Amino acid sequence: MGLFDKLRGELIDIIEWIDDSNHTLVWRFPRHNNEIKNGAQLIVRPGQVAVLVHDGEIADVYPPGHFELTTQNMPIITTLSSWKYGFESPFKAEVYFVSTRQITDLKWGTPNPVMLRDAEFGPIRIRGFGTYSLKAVEPKALLREIVGTDGDFQSDEITGILRSMITSAFSDVIGKLNIPALDLASRYSEIASAIRTAVVEQIDDEYGLDCPQLIVVNISLPEAVEKALDTRTSMGVIGDMNRFQQYQMGQAMTAAAENPGGGGAAEGMGLGMGFAMASRMMPQAGGAPATAGAAPTGSVPPPPPPSAAWHIAVNGETRGPFSMQQMAAGVNSGEVRADSVVWTAGMEGWKAASDVPQLAVLFSAAPPPPPPVP
Repeated sequence: MGLFDKLRGELIDIIEWIDDSNHTLVWRFPRHNNEIKNGAQLIVRPGQVAVLVHDGEIADVYPPGHFELTTQNMPIITTLSSWKYGFESPFKAEVYFVSTRQITDLKWGTPNPVMLRDAEFGPIRIRGFGTYSLKAVEPKALLREIVGTDGDFQSDEITGILRSMITSAFSDVIGKLNIPALDLASRYSEIASAIRTAVVEQIDDEYGLDCPQLIVVNISLPEAVEKALDTRTSMGVIGDMNRFQQYQMGQAMTAAAENPGGGGAAEGMGLGMGFAMASRMMPQAGGAPATAGAAPTGSVPPPPPPSAAWHIAVNGETRGPFSMQQMAAGVNSGEVRADSVVWTAGMEGWKAASDVPQLAVLFSAAPPPPPPVP
């Protein structure tokens, strides 16, 4: 065997790429001095495309299949090369394998909130999150615009710019569709389709890529807005707020009665609850009796004189203001005693309730204890 045959035998015979990764877009076949034997076997598996680059120019492209690299199936390289050593001589070319299958489960999300003008809530901020897939559809454009001479191009090297495109498209779509915040969840598919269309228009011709799938997983509102919505929903479920507050007061009074060792704080809470309950129940006790000299029918009665607002000192804290009816209810229930310290506008300072003429009558009018049972 001659020297030429020996050198030719050391050149590459089989060119293939066994892809064992999930995120490789382009892989360059390793070779010595870019020399490939004329007649070498090129194996392109499903989901791949092989691209031959000669002297910096993209030449022949091979779909999936088994090819013998000869002058018959390398028309561009045959035209570019002089072949001065004959058709059996080696030729120089770089072989890039491009993955054409989908790369799935790629994540996208808005790094900063997007401002939205909502008809019901006014200006609010929202965030969007989801997934998308990526696929190479035009190997020449991908090599020319993105890959260059990178011998192992991963999808992570382009997902940064893709996420920026998706975020920008998300902002535009949300602004144009003008969807109310409470209806966003019901239109995720429409939003995702509009975002994908806008992104594909940018990456298809320019980068030779496609985005077969784009999914909106969630569009969230700020935490404060979500809490306000939860409160609003709770109010709608409760219905009659007055009856609900009365129920809460009753529950609190029952809990205070079951905890006699609660101390001054519990007593203060019970006093406040009792006064509030009395003020709610007083208007329901029936209409006031008619008095002599009442205004004739059809005339507007004069406004009642302003009632005093009483304050009570309980364990170093001020409770109130309470009306006279509430003070009377407190005396009857035993929560306001003769030695309770009170104050109202016009008084020079705090005094015991029994020393205030307006309140002293409440203690003198208290009924005596009932007679013993015979």
